[in-house]
Amino acid sequence: MPPVPPIPRVKPPALQAGDTVGIIAPASNIKRDLLDAGCEALRKLGYEPFYLDSILDQELYFAGSVQRRVRELEEMFTRDEVRAIVCARGGYGANYLLPHIDLRKIKAHPKVFVGYSDITTLLTYFADSAGFVTFHGPMATKDFSHADGVDAESWESALSGASEWKIETGAGSGVKALVEGSAEGILYGGCLSMLVASLGTPYEIRTAGSILFIEDVGAKPYQIDRMLMQLKLAGKLAEARGLVFGEMLDCVQTQNQGYTLEEIVLRVVGDLGLPVAYGLRSGHVSRRNVTLPIGVRAALSVKKSDVSFKILESATQKH
Repeated sequence: MPPVPPIPRVKPPALQAGDTVGIIAPASNIKRDLLDAGCEALRKLGYEPFYLDSILDQELYFAGSVQRRVRELEEMFTRDEVRAIVCARGGYGANYLLPHIDLRKIKAHPKVFVGYSDITTLLTYFADSAGFVTFHGPMATKDFSHADGVDAESWESALSGASEWKIETGAGSGVKALVEGSAEGILYGGCLSMLVASLGTPYEIRTAGSILFIEDVGAKPYQIDRMLMQLKLAGKLAEARGLVFGEMLDCVQTQNQGYTLEEIVLRVVGDLGLPVAYGLRSGHVSRRNVTLPIGVRAALSVKKSDVSFKILESATQKH
């Protein structure tokens, strides 16, 4: 594909206490009890959760028909009282929406849009096609519905308009160095399976000049290897300036395998000449899901004994 010139970034209005947060299910179907728990957690944070009754629809493994899910998505963007949109869950199915979304409606109403997993498809689409800053972070029936499911510090920094802030990478964070180096670039990425699934489509990911974040869950090491190799052979890794891997939860072949996933990752990306960090808890995580703003400038510094990851500009506009 020919290179696409970058478009100006659009930062959504910052989220404040008392704001209405719209919850949508653009992919797999959801459970009422988890939705209720997620809404209660959002209320405790000072927000007013709102959803359409159709959110509980089911069609096969989807949250209702494509038409219902597109209508819900567009309505949450166009409703003036809704100040942010948090996805209920991922699963599978956001790709069905892409040809049907009226991007003019979305672009006319910039809003905080949060999700991960299958929602990566929408995060990267809105970032690339609408120029939006989007947010790889906690979802209503997944992280908000569980105690200790949300990293409060990064959520607040990302959504409140903090001008510059650090992602926690110190002792206890799980973040480790794989390849030393430093780089600045535009933070981008999400779930590896979804990033790879975009290749060869009109919605192909644009990694040039990025600090590329990559995470997944429950994939065997050889499957991670295969997907990383596909990105590498497609030129998507060489275009990046730095790589940050997620927690990679349950990405094992067997519990007693004689190798680590870090070794597998290094086999593929170790020769790229890019700084590489591993273990950042965003997306599919064991606890405290970190909110990452997609589309803002970030700086990555990887040393043997220390990893530093900074967001260099605000992700939202203060009112």
